[in-house]
Amino acid sequence: MDNSLKFENYRKKYKEFLYNNYCSYEDEKTIYLEYEFEIPGLTKFKPKLSIEKKNLKLKDIKTEYSQNMIFNIGMIELISYWKSTCAPKVIIKCGYLDKNQIDWWKKLYFYGLGELFYRNNIKTDINNFMNIEVNNEARKFVYDKIIDNSEGYIIPIGGGKDSIVTLETLNIDRKNDYCLIINPKPVTLECAKIAGINDNNIIEIHRTIDKNLIDLNEQGAINGHTPFSAMLAFVSYFIAYLLSKKYVALSNENSANESNILGEKINHQYSKSFEFECDFENYTNKYLKAPVKYFSFLRPLNELQIAKIFAKHEKYHSTFKSCNVGSKGKEWKWCCNCAKCLFAYIILSPYLYKEKLISIFGTDMFENEELLDIFLELTGNKEIKPFDCVGTFEEVKFAISKTIQNIEEKNKKLPYLLQYYKQNYKLVDTTDDITKRYNTQNNLSEEQNEILRKEVFSND
Repeated sequence: MDNSLKFENYRKKYKEFLYNNYCSYEDEKTIYLEYEFEIPGLTKFKPKLSIEKKNLKLKDIKTEYSQNMIFNIGMIELISYWKSTCAPKVIIKCGYLDKNQIDWWKKLYFYGLGELFYRNNIKTDINNFMNIEVNNEARKFVYDKIIDNSEGYIIPIGGGKDSIVTLETLNIDRKNDYCLIINPKPVTLECAKIAGINDNNIIEIHRTIDKNLIDLNEQGAINGHTPFSAMLAFVSYFIAYLLSKKYVALSNENSANESNILGEKINHQYSKSFEFECDFENYTNKYLKAPVKYFSFLRPLNELQIAKIFAKHEKYHSTFKSCNVGSKGKEWKWCCNCAKCLFAYIILSPYLYKEKLISIFGTDMFENEELLDIFLELTGNKEIKPFDCVGTFEEVKFAISKTIQNIEEKNKKLPYLLQYYKQNYKLVDTTDDITKRYNTQNNLSEEQNEILRKEVFSND
């Protein structure tokens, strides 16, 4: 069945999606957050989050502050389940939202699902894709102003180069600050340990997807990309509150703002964008009220600048991974056949090509002729930029041009993809060094800006 027709049929058959309830409880080792969603006439979902307590000194999860945050985590969790039928009405039965909050959530859902709508040929708009109703008898959260004694950092990490650069550049206290990992894998845990973070300072959160959703997906329900980084934002904000930490320092770069479709606001990385970062800050200041600042430390930089800094941190080269395909197995590997792998290879190539880069990836991806279509998508020579966390066309073209220049200065033969590019497209002027830029549109403090500027403009 055509997905656009499936969208209309589901919405006629399943007209409501319910956020019924949430609960929190704990034992000696773990904090548990559980949610109940329902599509009447189809199924219920009961996803869970568990937070390992280790030896952490945590605030009470039963306070009004905590409960409000837990309820809001459910608001972002529900989108993974709502998308299966895209019910036109969402009814919130267990918490209160005012009109501005409803509009805020609708904006996040709509743009966070932009890729899903595009890939499934779903034609809708922000006013009509969903209505959110709140039970008038739902609880309102009432609490006094919190005492601000927060300090220090939480740094979410995912195993890729970006969060490593944040860990190595930001002046954190490795005894008192924390890394945060959702669904940790050996790669992410090892990166934290290489950075000198001990086990008790690695916050491990396990997110369990309800099996009923998996079954629906296997049966052909509407499926696709959801704004996971928004989930990370709410969870990390909650943890920072529990631990009395002042900052949640993300590692989203300026490149995340670019759309995947020319002329349209369809961005795989929407919840990593500066727009979402500012929206989230406004929302938390008004409605969650904890003394926690969520921001991206790398927002002033582009991907090429981050790659240049990362290239100097050799102790991570054999460990870091950011391939989504390769992450699905027991061992996280570079698959060397996807856009994420090829982008990482390209963006590091001005600094590590050839032997060092091959030692990381296991092959010279520039010699793989089967990657030509992806290569052209990454360089802006196809209709769509890959739906993945990749950099801008400008950065890719600069990296390619710089690598070609480096190879030719050594009188070496160009590999297949680079030779193809040189023969068919114009190289950019690399004397206009984009690694010396600094975007002042960011949410860093003066001190944080100074730290990052020093790293960017120091002598190579």
